Amino acid sequence: MLSTLAISRRAAAGAFGALACLSVCAPASAQSRLRAHYTISMTGVPIGQIAWLAAIGDQRYTTSATGKASGVLSVLVNGEGAVDVRGAVTDGRLAPRFFTSKITDDEGNSDLRMTFDEGVVKDLISTAPPPSKDRLPVTDADRRGVTDPLSAMLIPVGEGILAPVNCDRVLSIFDGRRRYDLALSYKRVDKVVLEHSFSGIVLVCGVVLQPLAGYRADSMLVKYVAGRRDMELWFAPIAGTPNGLQILAPIRVLMPTLVGTLEIQADQFDSIPAATPAALPR
Repeated sequence: MLSTLAISRRAAAGAFGALACLSVCAPASAQSRLRAHYTISMTGVPIGQIAWLAAIGDQRYTTSATGKASGVLSVLVNGEGAVDVRGAVTDGRLAPRFFTSKITDDEGNSDLRMTFDEGVVKDLISTAPPPSKDRLPVTDADRRGVTDPLSAMLIPVGEGILAPVNCDRVLSIFDGRRRYDLALSYKRVDKVVLEHSFSGIVLVCGVVLQPLAGYRADSMLVKYVAGRRDMELWFAPIAGTPNGLQILAPIRVLMPTLVGTLEIQADQFDSIPAATPAALPR
């Protein structure tokens, strides 16, 4: 989700970011939909919000998010923005094709567009100023075998949606400026109850942020967050995706920091299953 929906500052501002609008080309086939809203808090004090929508069909998917975080406690997440992704559902995985973001944070304003082809960034157009010399350079190799921050948070899984093995993966993410991995591992299953929304068992994965390129070596994110083993991503299933594909999406993120725990908690998580062919309007 806004990327890392909560790990990268820019991804959190735009993504793993108050209101969301999903502008999509409606596919001809049935699609399942997710409508989610999250509150960002630091040490229990609300500092922002993210809204996220996704539509997943049997051949295509779209996902879009907007968000904003500000205030004296927004040390790691500060800014606002919007992200939109369109891609293909291929061989049981989500492959982004087009990614756009519009971000405003302490580094200024930037509009960015990327195209992907089988996990390789083919084109990148950005209005952001050139990266400063104190940033680790992003090479062509860093743009291969990657996905975007939002697609990375929609995780296709096999049978047994809460099985521990579903946490056993590394998410290789490029947001247009920063290249990083999120190494996931199984921690436990837990329960989430949201009023008038989702209620059920969720999969809790530990997550380790591994910055690779595009970062300042002395940034707070690298100094105080990277490599920590006490961060958690809580995943809930999206109901009724087409062709039996099962997909998990974040419902809660916990990131302890030196100044307190950054939490991104869903207060709305509504998934609408894809209609069966017989139920579709004629």
